[in-house]
Amino acid sequence: MKKTFGISAIACVLALTAATAAEARDQIRVVGSSTVFPYSQAVAEQFANASGMTAPVVESTGTGGGMKIFCQGIGPDHPDVTGASRAMKESEWDLCATNGVVDITEVQIGYDGLSIAVSRDSDVEWGLTEKEIFTALAAEVPVNGEIVANPYTKWSEINPDLPDVEIVAFGPPPTSGTRDAFVELAMHDGCNAYEEIAALKESDEDRWEAICSRMRQDGPFIEAGENDNLIVQRLQQDSNALGIFGYSFLYENLDTLKPVPVEGVEPNFDTIASGDYDIARPIFFYIKNQHRGVIPGLDEFIAEYVSDSAMGEGGYLSERGLTVLSPDMLAEMQARATGAVSMTATQ
Repeated sequence: MKKTFGISAIACVLALTAATAAEARDQIRVVGSSTVFPYSQAVAEQFANASGMTAPVVESTGTGGGMKIFCQGIGPDHPDVTGASRAMKESEWDLCATNGVVDITEVQIGYDGLSIAVSRDSDVEWGLTEKEIFTALAAEVPVNGEIVANPYTKWSEINPDLPDVEIVAFGPPPTSGTRDAFVELAMHDGCNAYEEIAALKESDEDRWEAICSRMRQDGPFIEAGENDNLIVQRLQQDSNALGIFGYSFLYENLDTLKPVPVEGVEPNFDTIASGDYDIARPIFFYIKNQHRGVIPGLDEFIAEYVSDSAMGEGGYLSERGLTVLSPDMLAEMQARATGAVSMTATQ
């Protein structure tokens, strides 16, 4: 990601003033991705138990929402850390810099699979291709050589081998990094499976983007908000509905849910780590370094987050569904996090 690293004198004065004001708060605050939320929550609990300090406040705001809150400024009214199920965008970096948030550390936590799941009460042996996913959920699709509003209401209309049930899929809203990643990794690949649309990327990229990225809004795709637990509950109530969320939520609910293979591959720790499962992505958290040494316990919380016992192989975050980093990559992230290495030094 390209960034503009020039910082005005005004921004520097704002940063220093707000950092001093941050002393008014004595509790760590974490916002961000619903996918990263259970990992941050687990670390917050472990940190509180081990240190005796007040547990950090962890909020599930979505990746986009978390970035907006994180980048609003520094001081007691603004969070210290944000989780993200995608990398920070250039526009978000610019927003941070404009508001005096000029020293940020980016830490990759591990990997997550974008799972499609269904209730274990379903008597269907599900399996989908990315082309079928796109055809079911896109706002516009090819029909008889023309791009039209999506007419499909049942899976069997797309492929007679699929269940003869209505298309119902619960997924994340536009503010979610999971939504961004799902569109990029699943919808775009499925869209490009249609040769006539793939050719558009060269001749009319804006039109290609509109076709390949817009989810349908006529009923079959239902935005379920930032709380992935609500999607889990919906699937437990409707055995024909599909849900889209991070692998950690599927992993924690394997007693009632089962994965839908994509391109013949189920999400699990091995297939996500190897890349065999096609719709997987890295996940991150971002630290506001101007709050280090000001917000009590922040450095210790970060050290706990990147510790071997948390992010390492067999650590307690893997027990929550995290696909962990390689030992070399983990060591790099540990050094980056504990050393407060700024993004300006890693880009």
